[in-house]
Amino acid sequence: MSEQQTRSTAGHHGEAHSGSLSERLNWLRAGVLGANDGIVSTAGLVVGVAGAAVSRQSVFIAGLAGLVAGALSMAGGEYVSVSTQKDTEKAALDLERWELENMPKQELQELTHLYRQKGLDRDLAEQVAHALTKHDALAAHAEVELGIDPEDLTSPWHAAWVSMLAFTVGALLPLLAIVLPPESWRVPVTMLTVTMALALTGWVSSRLGNARRRPAVLRNVGVGLLAMVVTFGVGYVVGDIWGVSL
Repeated sequence: MSEQQTRSTAGHHGEAHSGSLSERLNWLRAGVLGANDGIVSTAGLVVGVAGAAVSRQSVFIAGLAGLVAGALSMAGGEYVSVSTQKDTEKAALDLERWELENMPKQELQELTHLYRQKGLDRDLAEQVAHALTKHDALAAHAEVELGIDPEDLTSPWHAAWVSMLAFTVGALLPLLAIVLPPESWRVPVTMLTVTMALALTGWVSSRLGNARRRPAVLRNVGVGLLAMVVTFGVGYVVGDIWGVSL
């Protein structure tokens, strides 16, 4: 059975729907992006510094500083981004509440029209719209019009902590790989460690998102290796020009 057929069969039985898919994608976005950023940025930093032939202590200090700065930057950026998204969602929900209170007939007609656009005939669309409006008008309109669950808005703090933790875990791998081996082995060991880590995060992201495995893995590994090669070359050239020997 081909990979496409396997994914299709597995997806039919274990397919995520609505809220579960949204929650999975939020975790995937924050976690995988955080880990990848931690791996690639820290690996590029420590390999670049190591390319200048500096001491183990200097490499460690540079890597640790990059880890802390990157983790805080990742958390802060995610918090601001998700806070903006949440504010936008709350504003849209407030407007919807006002419309439901002040224009109930028009909103019922709008909901009916939206369900007719989804393929329901007029009578069935009216029945569904009346039933959902009676049960929870705001939730019905928010789902169909806005794609929002009023009871499950994204948490900025949750996203920030997930991103910071994922970045830290990812950054620790190249940092330990560059400082623990003997000096002659530190760059090859780091490149090998980063390659395996990026292959793993690429595989996990494709697995959770039901996407193709090979492109995700190759993309992750290719970007990471390119970053390390470029930064190592820069560090080597600058270290040779300036005669760095710290």
